[in-house]
Amino acid sequence: MKRPPVVILTETDLRSLVPLDLAVIDSIEAAFAALATKSVAMPPILRLDIPEHRGEVDVKTAYVPGIEHFAIKISPGFFGNPALGLPSTNGMMVVLSARTGLVEALLLDNGYLTDVRTAAAGAVAARHLARPDARIAAILGAGMQAEMQLRAAALVRPLAEARIWARDPARAAALAARLDLGFPIRASATVSEATAGADLIVTTTPATAPILRRSDVPAGAHVTAMGSDAEHKHEIDPTLVAAAHYVADRLSQTRVLGELHHAIAAGAARAAQMFPEIGQIIAGQAEGRTGAGQITLADLTGTGIQDTAIAALALTRARAAGAGQVFNA
Repeated sequence: MKRPPVVILTETDLRSLVPLDLAVIDSIEAAFAALATKSVAMPPILRLDIPEHRGEVDVKTAYVPGIEHFAIKISPGFFGNPALGLPSTNGMMVVLSARTGLVEALLLDNGYLTDVRTAAAGAVAARHLARPDARIAAILGAGMQAEMQLRAAALVRPLAEARIWARDPARAAALAARLDLGFPIRASATVSEATAGADLIVTTTPATAPILRRSDVPAGAHVTAMGSDAEHKHEIDPTLVAAAHYVADRLSQTRVLGELHHAIAAGAARAAQMFPEIGQIIAGQAEGRTGAGQITLADLTGTGIQDTAIAALALTRARAAGAGQVFNA
């Protein structure tokens, strides 16, 4: 049997093939549901730290029954790079056949697919935990993920207003001025100003000390915390974790990487305490929001199933479009 060719897709290819849309959100939602209902194989995240260069590298992967391929993602973040005129994040995905293990594609996305699947996970959390009538969003942070989380939320909830807060007020103002999503978007001077009356709050920062406190969150709001993807990152006051209906993307991960990790260390949660995962809520195995006044909190640390799902979608679309460069090994 002849070895299949390898498709090489660049960031330019992938931006055209995989925009942030409802189909992407649905694929990530299906992957979370599979995590709750199928025999998914997802090993712990492999993490490499290079402290002298402010570098960290994560490797994530997962096999999801029913998806013909699986991805292995290499995701570096070197946070001194902007001073060198280089991006702080990049990366690539290797896509292999789940049947033969042969490499079928290299996705040279420079982190683009990670940005999209992370935003899609935020939309999945909002779809299942935010009130259906959520209209006011507060975004904490002003980087790429802040923009993408707001765009994703607008696809699943009827947003009519958004506020953006960042430690650098100029960046918040610039992002608010640049975005045009069909509703007013303004910069806020403080976190409490941004979150006052908000229905949906998303934290998107690399903070190492809490920026969102219990007193900042109105009754009935949903909070998506997606910045705490390493042990030292910490955006949410542990008392808020304790007060909210807490939902993990993967409980075994959030106990060691996410906001739950910090809540356990602070005594606001028990190490063995059970919490629902977003996939269980999607699959109807656990309760999501139980009342309009309830505060809900999704702790998103990033999972290999998301990478496999979006990589498989990208390869399917590429083959249908005849996109990419074919390399015969």
